[in-house]
Amino acid sequence: MKLMLATFFTAVTLPCLADLPIMQDELVRRTQELYDALVPGNQAPWKKYFADDCIFADEKGRLFDKPKLIADIKSLPTGYSGTIKIENAQSRIIGNTAILSYDADETETIFGQNLKARYHITDTWLERNGNWQIIASQAHRYYEDPAVGKGDPKKFAAYIGTYELAPGQTRSVITEGDKLLVTERQEGATAPGNVRNFLSERRRRQDSLSLR
Repeated sequence: MKLMLATFFTAVTLPCLADLPIMQDELVRRTQELYDALVPGNQAPWKKYFADDCIFADEKGRLFDKPKLIADIKSLPTGYSGTIKIENAQSRIIGNTAILSYDADETETIFGQNLKARYHITDTWLERNGNWQIIASQAHRYYEDPAVGKGDPKKFAAYIGTYELAPGQTRSVITEGDKLLVTERQEGATAPGNVRNFLSERRRRQDSLSLR
């Protein structure tokens, strides 16, 4: 009788446990575990939490299946370190499907120089046979203007001059007090056009590195 009851309760309990929905806190915990594994190149969490038939699209527009994704997880080289922290997580959990959407705040140090970048990522988790795994992931990069740089006026002379971008399209770099400015003008114009801070425009085109 006791054996029959134990068998009965086991048969009832296991399916019920498998049907329990996953919670947002657990999704965030698992996702943070994935990012914490990037610096040392630990592939184990990525093998565990990504489905064999997953689709992974990164912020560079690259598309990966699981074998390619796992092969891309490598430890950072000597002189590199960094972290990625999850922020502003939101989720929608319906039946055996869970969507986790969040910001990833990246800080990377390369030979003492600090770089920062932010991404927005949406992961779709699917429960099959009691196991929750990511079936699809899509990442986007936030492109934000950096803080205006402060240049050394003693070095401005190296930038002063006229630059031709295309036939009839030139830009003149000039100084005004402690500012380095760029003027826009077209061929035949008698007065300078828009004036912008040169250092700000130059830094705007700089791009940070990704841990991936």
